[in-house]
Amino acid sequence: MRNTAKITTAALAAGALTLGLSACGADSASTDGPLIVAASPVPHAEILNYVKDNLAEKEGLDLQVKEFTDYVTPNTATQDGSVGANYFQNKPYLDDFNKKNGTDIVPVVTVHLEPLGLYSHKVKKADDLKSGATVAIPNDTVNEARALKLLAADGLITLKAGVGNEATPSDITKNPKNLKFKELEAAQTPRSLDDVDAAVVNGNYAIESDLKPSKDALILESPKNNPYGNFLAVKKGNEDDPRVKKLAKLLTSPEVKKFIQDKYAGSVLASF
Repeated sequence: MRNTAKITTAALAAGALTLGLSACGADSASTDGPLIVAASPVPHAEILNYVKDNLAEKEGLDLQVKEFTDYVTPNTATQDGSVGANYFQNKPYLDDFNKKNGTDIVPVVTVHLEPLGLYSHKVKKADDLKSGATVAIPNDTVNEARALKLLAADGLITLKAGVGNEATPSDITKNPKNLKFKELEAAQTPRSLDDVDAAVVNGNYAIESDLKPSKDALILESPKNNPYGNFLAVKKGNEDDPRVKKLAKLLTSPEVKKFIQDKYAGSVLASF
C-alpha cells in the first residue's frame, strides 16, 4: 500500500511544527539573517555541523541546523519558509514529492550518495534467503522502487521491462524465492530486522542504527551512474541567495570531501 495517507498526516503535523519554528524561521526569508537548514540527523546534519563548526565563520555564513527524522517535514518547512533550505533527499524523491504536493523545491548542489543496502540478522548472504522469506522495503514511492531495483540487480527478482521510479511488488514478473514484501516507513526498516528475514534500508537510517553499509550489507547499490545523490535544496527562486551560494560552495569543498571519507569510510560517498 502506498504511503499517501502517511504523507498527508505528516504534512498536517508539519503545519503544527511550523508554528514552533516560525520564531526562528522568520529570518529564513531574509538574506541578512541566519540560514536555517532542515536535515536528517545522519549523515546530513553531521556534515552541516562540520561546516558550521569549521568552515562557515570564515566564509561569513551564519548557519543553523534543524534536525528532522522524517522525509516530509523538511520539504514542507522549506516550502513555507520556516527554514531556508534542506539537505536530505535525492532527485527522484524530490520530483515525486513536488508532483504530489504542489511544491516547487529545487536542487542546488549534489553532495553525497548513501548506498541503499539489503541487511539481515538471519542470513549471511542474499542467496541464503529461504523460499517465502519476508523482506521489508520502504513504502514511499521512490525508495520502494529503488529497493526493488536493488533486489532485481542481484537476481533475487525480475521486474517488468521499462519500469521506473514507481515500481511496486505488482511489477515483479519473476520471484524464484517467492519472497514476501513488508512495506514500512523508511525509518522503520532497520528496526524490523528482528521480525523479518531481511530489510532494504536507506543509507542514513542504516548508519543511525549502527549498521555499516560497506561491511554489513548483503547487497549494496553501486555508485556508478547513480541518480540518487543527496543534495542541498531550496524553494524555487532562492537559488541565488548569497547564504545558499556560500553553503553550496562549502558543502563541495575539499575539507568536506575529506570529512566524509574519514568519518564514513565508504558508507557515505562524496559526489563531487
